[in-house]
Amino acid sequence: MQYGWTAPTIPILLSEDSPIEVTKHQAEWLESILMLGACCGLPVTMYLVDKIGRKKSLITSGTTTLLAWIVIALAPSVEYIFVARFFAGMAGDMAFVAAPMYIAEMSDQKIRGFLSGLVYVMMLTGILLLYCVAPFVPLWGPCVIGVCINCIGLIIFPFQPDSPYYLLYKNKPDEAKAALRRLRQSEDIEVEFKDIATAVERQKNEGQRSRFQDLFLIKSNRKALIIMVVLNASQHMSSISVILMNLHSILAEAGSVYVAASTGAIIFSAVMFCAAMTASLAIDNFGRRMLLCSSGILAGICLMVIAIYFTLKNQGVDVVSVSWIPLVMVMLYAASFKFGIGLVPIVLTAELFPAKMKAIGMTLSDAFYVGFAVITLQLYIELKNSYGIHVPFYIFACSCFCTAIFTICYIPETKGKTLEEIQFILKGENTVEDIPSVAKESKESYKNEAFVP
Repeated sequence: MQYGWTAPTIPILLSEDSPIEVTKHQAEWLESILMLGACCGLPVTMYLVDKIGRKKSLITSGTTTLLAWIVIALAPSVEYIFVARFFAGMAGDMAFVAAPMYIAEMSDQKIRGFLSGLVYVMMLTGILLLYCVAPFVPLWGPCVIGVCINCIGLIIFPFQPDSPYYLLYKNKPDEAKAALRRLRQSEDIEVEFKDIATAVERQKNEGQRSRFQDLFLIKSNRKALIIMVVLNASQHMSSISVILMNLHSILAEAGSVYVAASTGAIIFSAVMFCAAMTASLAIDNFGRRMLLCSSGILAGICLMVIAIYFTLKNQGVDVVSVSWIPLVMVMLYAASFKFGIGLVPIVLTAELFPAKMKAIGMTLSDAFYVGFAVITLQLYIELKNSYGIHVPFYIFACSCFCTAIFTICYIPETKGKTLEEIQFILKGENTVEDIPSVAKESKESYKNEAFVP
């Protein structure tokens, strides 16, 4: 909800009936301040997910977001909103690191992709809810909904178990076993517990403690970091932040007479929600690579068509008769993007790094995610103002095509593999004989029990 807040709200704040006086320059900073807060929150995130754990980090994030909504609702001036958005960015960064870690470490490998994908499904639920409500209610209306949702989470989540991986890494085997029994709803957890304990012990023995330089010195960590940096950068270079935060103005500039901008934004988020849900169900059956490749190609085509449309419009060509094209392309882009590029990275981000490097690796890759969000927002504003709105869309389209090529050439398939197996694949040991015996047992179990969502 915080991520999508600016798209429907900024037009209201810039209108004559705005409850708070906001200049155009301040409105642009309302978009970027969320990402700047996320950047500044990276060291805090890196420290807390390892120090207090994934579960308590998520609770901290939820509490911070709750307070941010309260401040926005009661803000007497835009400066208060800047501060609230900044801390909401810090909280969002913590959630987007801790939640995938928690899910990957507590879920069964047969449904790990599906459960990890739900992070984005819930994000899109918030955006869809925001788009449906914000244009039609006072400024404090979405804040009340945000407060209620955070309160529900803060009441329920403290009673959930912590990650067995994290508990074992902190030398709490009894608590880890109890957590695993509750998560699996079974007493028969010895094989899986041994698998997790072996993986954690091996990773701990590779070094006395996690060191920043190990991300670059150890081959498997380096490959995981490159993959996540490129994928996190590609999400924003595929224009998603630009479109989500400027969707109303983009549709208005396209001059479509068929659907109002506010209605188009609701349809856009609904399409992304449906695509994300479909991809979540498909990711454990069709794999990560196929979704990424098809998504990159289709999203690139959609953005290229939008860029060509704006080029013709800016050159004085009469495009009124085909003004439906950008609207349709934006909707197809929403489906294409969220079916792969917009979903798979958050699944891979918690799969690729070993337990002791998760906090550092995921936080650093998230830094690039946030950094490229700021870059693309500023790039869009500068290129649009200097050369026209079509120029940034050409760049975004090329980025989508490059993502598909990178996936084919560099990213391994992680579908159906344990977290331990994935580490051996990243090291280049991708034959069955290379995989430890406990991991082999898990692999055979997966083959014999297919997951049907």
